[in-house]
Amino acid sequence: MDDLYYTPVTAAVIEKDGRVLIAKRKRAYLGYLWEFPGGKMEEGESLEECLKRKIEEELGIEIAVRDHLCSFRHQLNCQSEIMLYAYRASLVRGDIRLKDHDEVRWIAVNELAQYDFPEPDRHIASVLIGQQEKHLITHSS
Repeated sequence: MDDLYYTPVTAAVIEKDGRVLIAKRKRAYLGYLWEFPGGKMEEGESLEECLKRKIEEELGIEIAVRDHLCSFRHQLNCQSEIMLYAYRASLVRGDIRLKDHDEVRWIAVNELAQYDFPEPDRHIASVLIGQQEKHLITHSS
């Protein structure tokens, strides 16, 4: 595994009014599945710069990148893996324009399990659900 090349990829968990943004991919690689938007890092850019650029390219909006949520490796095939970095983010300005997606939805974290995500995005969803459950337990005691 150590001889594999890890492509750095970012994902944004864009939050607004207690909901998170998910986007349904157009039919292509992993088409018709929901995801947290983002993409591959380019040479010389930081993870935060990558995330801002990809969200502008894919959705036409400007975001503020906030705290790091999680990161992990995911094997794509026998020759390549990605290192996915997920960050919480906020909408700064703009109206969503779909380019790489058929649809977007603002949903509550407890609704994430109802959507079909590719494996890397399922991991992000499970982290979000786990954090929400921990928060609810902590604040109900």
